[in-house]
Amino acid sequence: MPYVSIRVAGTLTKKQKEKICRGVTATLAKETGKPPESILIFIDEVAHENIAKAGKLLEPPK
Repeated sequence: MPYVSIRVAGTLTKKQKEKICRGVTATLAKETGKPPESILIFIDEVAHENIAKAGKLLEPPK
Protein backbone atom coordinates (compact mmCIF):
# COMPACT_ATOMS: atom_id res chain seq x y z
CA MET A 1 0.00 0.00 0.00
CA PRO A 2 1.73 3.20 -1.13
CA TYR A 3 1.42 6.21 1.08
CA VAL A 4 2.44 9.81 0.54
CA SER A 5 3.08 12.43 3.17
CA ILE A 6 2.76 16.05 2.08
CA ARG A 7 3.67 18.94 4.38
CA VAL A 8 2.75 22.49 3.56
CA ALA A 9 3.47 25.78 5.28
CA GLY A 10 0.13 27.32 6.14
CA THR A 11 -3.24 26.01 5.06
CA LEU A 12 -4.88 24.83 1.87
CA THR A 13 -8.53 24.92 0.92
CA LYS A 14 -10.47 21.69 0.69
CA LYS A 15 -10.63 22.17 -3.08
CA GLN A 16 -6.83 22.50 -3.29
CA LYS A 17 -6.36 19.35 -1.20
CA GLU A 18 -8.79 17.41 -3.39
CA LYS A 19 -7.00 18.50 -6.57
CA ILE A 20 -3.57 17.63 -5.15
CA CYS A 21 -4.81 14.21 -3.99
CA ARG A 22 -6.35 13.42 -7.38
CA GLY A 23 -3.14 14.33 -9.20
CA VAL A 24 -0.79 12.52 -6.83
CA THR A 25 -3.02 9.42 -6.81
CA ALA A 26 -3.24 9.32 -10.61
CA THR A 27 0.52 9.67 -11.03
CA LEU A 28 1.41 7.14 -8.36
CA ALA A 29 -1.13 4.61 -9.64
CA LYS A 30 0.18 4.98 -13.19
CA GLU A 31 3.85 4.72 -12.27
CA THR A 32 3.56 1.91 -9.71
CA GLY A 33 0.74 -0.11 -11.25
CA LYS A 34 -1.07 -0.04 -7.89
CA PRO A 35 -4.83 0.50 -7.74
CA PRO A 36 -5.88 4.01 -6.67
CA GLU A 37 -7.83 2.49 -3.77
CA SER A 38 -4.57 1.35 -2.20
CA ILE A 39 -2.94 4.79 -2.14
CA LEU A 40 -3.07 6.82 1.07
CA ILE A 41 -2.20 10.51 1.21
CA PHE A 42 -1.59 12.46 4.40
CA ILE A 43 -1.54 16.26 4.25
CA ASP A 44 0.02 18.07 7.20
CA GLU A 45 -0.58 21.80 7.43
CA VAL A 46 2.13 23.41 9.51
CA ALA A 47 1.99 26.94 10.89
CA HIS A 48 4.65 29.18 9.38
CA GLU A 49 5.98 29.95 12.85
CA ASN A 50 6.86 26.26 13.24
CA ILE A 51 9.15 26.23 10.20
CA ALA A 52 12.56 27.84 9.90
CA LYS A 53 14.73 28.45 6.84
CA ALA A 54 18.33 29.57 7.16
CA GLY A 55 17.85 29.88 10.91
CA LYS A 56 14.85 32.23 10.68
CA LEU A 57 11.21 31.41 11.26
CA LEU A 58 9.01 31.78 8.21
CA GLU A 59 6.57 34.65 8.02
CA PRO A 60 3.04 34.03 6.78
CA PRO A 61 2.41 35.39 3.27
CA LYS A 62 0.92 38.85 3.17
